[in-house]
Amino acid sequence: MKTPPPAAPKAPAPNLNSAFFWPVQLAASMAEQGLELVARNVEFLGEEARLHGGLKPRLATAHTKRLSLRTLDLCDYGAPDAKAGAGLPTLVDAPYAGHTSMIADYHEDQSLMQTLRASGVARLFLTDWHGATPDMKDLEVDQYLAELLACVDDLGGRVNLVGLCQGGWMAAMLAARFPAKVASLVLAGSPIDTHAGHGPLKQMVMKSPLSFYEELVASGGGLMLGKFMLAGWKNMHPEQHYVQHHIDLYEHIDDPVWLSKTEAFERWYENPLDLPGRWYLQVIDQLFKRNRLARGEYVALGRRLDLKAITCPLYLLAGESDDITTHEQVFAAERLMGTPAAQVTKRMVPGGHVGLFMGARTLREAWPEIGRWIAAQPG
Repeated sequence: MKTPPPAAPKAPAPNLNSAFFWPVQLAASMAEQGLELVARNVEFLGEEARLHGGLKPRLATAHTKRLSLRTLDLCDYGAPDAKAGAGLPTLVDAPYAGHTSMIADYHEDQSLMQTLRASGVARLFLTDWHGATPDMKDLEVDQYLAELLACVDDLGGRVNLVGLCQGGWMAAMLAARFPAKVASLVLAGSPIDTHAGHGPLKQMVMKSPLSFYEELVASGGGLMLGKFMLAGWKNMHPEQHYVQHHIDLYEHIDDPVWLSKTEAFERWYENPLDLPGRWYLQVIDQLFKRNRLARGEYVALGRRLDLKAITCPLYLLAGESDDITTHEQVFAAERLMGTPAAQVTKRMVPGGHVGLFMGARTLREAWPEIGRWIAAQPG
């Protein structure tokens, strides 16, 4: 009887306890046991990571960069066949309040810029504000106003001006300081009288001492860090952001349409901008606490601003359930500015603050009318 040949030595088995092999081990486990729930959980965790910092903001529509300044890029969204003489340019001043200008150009087929252009606004431009770097910590409102003025002058010195949220009070400042440079003014969700109404943001600012905001800026090394503001916004509606958001994601993890829309929103929302500390404290103190713009006491570029100097046609848009800028704060512009009543248009739409600029319903029902209103203004 022959002795069988010795068996070939076995290759050492991989150490599946090693972190390197953990995905292999998990995949094998799912394949063997059919653990669809485990697969769903892994997909959920991966999507959570993408939504909270893994996606970066971007403007949705093709455009060119006309100017690149320290605080902003001036983006040209003009129709390809728009000529320099085809009416006055329209400049959309996006908010500089902690998030990027993506709010005005959010998503393909859900974009304020696309809506305005489709409504007849041929020469169209957007301020794309930069996040503040440490060397910008001591910039003030005047520096931002001066660069907005540079954009207006580069466009010929006279524009239709559209101010969104914080961009609205800056647009109002420019129109009051240089009334001949603004042919018409649209204010959407813009706090002109910050003491009007009883919104939660007003209550929070009034109750918090200025020292609270000064400490936040100091902890940011002279900047108001975007992550601090993001936490504050979320804490205004904690259940929505810390509980319901995760439930909704888990329930829709297999819905590509829902995920696409959610990713677009989080691309904007979860990537806040840092702001100059001096600028931020100036805004909190002079505009929100002391309401100096509405009182006619605010000084910009060396002159006290009188809102009555604004006499151009005025369009005011407010959200019915806006708890950031209440409709009273927006519509106060009618009594504070010098525009004749016959040239003031006011509109209240359903929904909250962000929906004013990127909500599908408002973009479909309100902004086309605003675009036609702008296009109809004399040059």
